[in-house]
Amino acid sequence: MYTDEQLLLLSGIQHWIYCPRQYALIHLEQMWTENRFTAEGRVVHDRAHETGCETRRNLRIIRGLTVKSYQLGLTGVCDVVEFERRPDGSERILPIEYKRGKPKEHLADSVQLCAQAMCLEEMNDCSIPIGAIFYHKIRKRQEVHLDEPLRDITRKAAASMQEIMASGVTPIMDYQSKRCDACSLIDLCNPKRLNKSASAYLARAQKELTA
Repeated sequence: MYTDEQLLLLSGIQHWIYCPRQYALIHLEQMWTENRFTAEGRVVHDRAHETGCETRRNLRIIRGLTVKSYQLGLTGVCDVVEFERRPDGSERILPIEYKRGKPKEHLADSVQLCAQAMCLEEMNDCSIPIGAIFYHKIRKRQEVHLDEPLRDITRKAAASMQEIMASGVTPIMDYQSKRCDACSLIDLCNPKRLNKSASAYLARAQKELTA
């Protein structure tokens, strides 16, 4: 169990899944720069938080809800959470994350949503088997099953975030064009040059060891 002082920003788990180096640059070294994708994403999130709380019969909708988990060591804000009172008296809780683009090949969006759900479960002593992601580009809500494999990835990512913050060391990652070229931090990270420098260092070290 973590303390309040140890809680990390939940939004960082998406950065970690996308690239651990990106996470460290943003959350450890406090670096940030914006491109078109991040600017559009910020606008989508701002709109999701605009109207606060709304009630429709048995459905209560809360926007910008702050959540936390002492087990994961995370705290953050859910874009939208629906609380639906069912006829049998039980309550269905559905976290909904808003994203600017479309469904992605990697799990960053799903892991972020899963972390939100796990925070809500801890706070409300409940079970949340399903969440949803609304992708602005395709204007569709996509359900995400919060199964145990996804939860395990979420727990491990949260633990790795804690480790990187405790170590104070920014990891070096291999350059991958599909990932790196879309990153707003590519100029600050300079992954191509970093890889060359790291390769040269390792080559020198290996030569010295075998000399």
